[in-house]
Amino acid sequence: MSLLAGIDIGGTKCAVSLGRPSMDGIEIVGKHMLPTAGTPDFMIGSLLDGLDALLAAAGAAAPAAVGISCGGPLDAGRGLILSPPNLPGWDLVDIVGAVRRRHDVPVALENDANAGALAEWQWGAGRGTDHMVFLTFGTGLGAGLILNGRLYAGANGMAGEAGHMRLSAFGPVGYGKQGSFEGFCSGGGIAQLAASLALEQFQRGHAPSYCASVSELGGVTAQRVGEAALAGDETALEALRISGDRLGRGLALIVDLLNPERIVIGSVYAKLRSLLEPPMLAALQREALTHALDACSVLPAALGDRIGDYAGLSVASDALRRSAHSL
Repeated sequence: MSLLAGIDIGGTKCAVSLGRPSMDGIEIVGKHMLPTAGTPDFMIGSLLDGLDALLAAAGAAAPAAVGISCGGPLDAGRGLILSPPNLPGWDLVDIVGAVRRRHDVPVALENDANAGALAEWQWGAGRGTDHMVFLTFGTGLGAGLILNGRLYAGANGMAGEAGHMRLSAFGPVGYGKQGSFEGFCSGGGIAQLAASLALEQFQRGHAPSYCASVSELGGVTAQRVGEAALAGDETALEALRISGDRLGRGLALIVDLLNPERIVIGSVYAKLRSLLEPPMLAALQREALTHALDACSVLPAALGDRIGDYAGLSVASDALRRSAHSL
C-alpha cells in the first residue's frame, strides 16, 4: 500500500514520519527528527531531505500524499504559516508550495488541533464516529471539529477556537482573555489557578506541597500540581476541581451547540482524568441538554504522547481522500 508522509513543526523540534496505512490503522515505518533551529528555508529543506532518506530506505520514490501539522496562526487554504508565536521568523511561509516543488503529490497544512482531531478520528478514540470534537487541553486549549464525517474549518479556517470562549468574568488568563475556557482548562491555566490558591494558603499561614514559598509562585506548573493532587494535596485538588468544573461547563456549550457523538480530550486531561472527570461530569450533566448529552461520550485521547507522530500523517490521509473524491 502507498506510503504517507507527515511533517510536524514545533517550537523546539520538528519531525517527518513515513507511514503505511492498513485496515487496522497505520504503521510508522520511519521517522526523522531535528531541532527547530535556522531559517524556515533551511528547516523545510532539512525536513524534505529527511523525508527523501526515509523514502529511499523504504524503497519508494515518493509518498502518496504529505500532511503538515503546525501551531497557528495558519492560512491552510493557501498553505501558509503566519507568524506563530513559537516560531519566530516564520512569516508568510509557503510550506505547501515548498513541499509540492519537491514532490508533486497532494499536500495539505492544518493547525495542530485540527491535525490532532483527524488523527484521533481516524486511528484513535474517535474512530467510527461521524461527529467528533477533539480538545487539545495542553499548553493551551484548541479544538478540532469533525462534523458529518469531515474536518470542519469554518469560513476562513478559524473554527474550533474554543479556548477563546469566556466562561467567567474572572479567572485565570488564557488566549488573552480572563476567565476563558483556555484559562481554566490548560496547563498554563491550571498553574495560574494553583498559584492563586497557594497565595491564599500562604496568607493563612499554610503552604501547599507544590509551592513552598511566595518566591516560588512563578514556578508553579501543571505537572507539579498534578503530582501533588495525586499525592492528596488539598490545595492542588481544589485547583483541579475548579478546572474540571469549568471543563464540564465548556463541554456543555459544545454538546448543546454541535451535538457530537464523542468528545476526545488530550494531554493534561488524559493524564489527570481520575481527578478532572468527576467535577467535569457533574457540571456537564447539570448544564447540557439531556437528550444531546445522552448521545455523547467523553473520552481521553487514545494516541497520547504519540499524537505528534500521527498528526501530520492524518492530514496526509485526509488530503489523499479529498483528492480522490475531487477526481
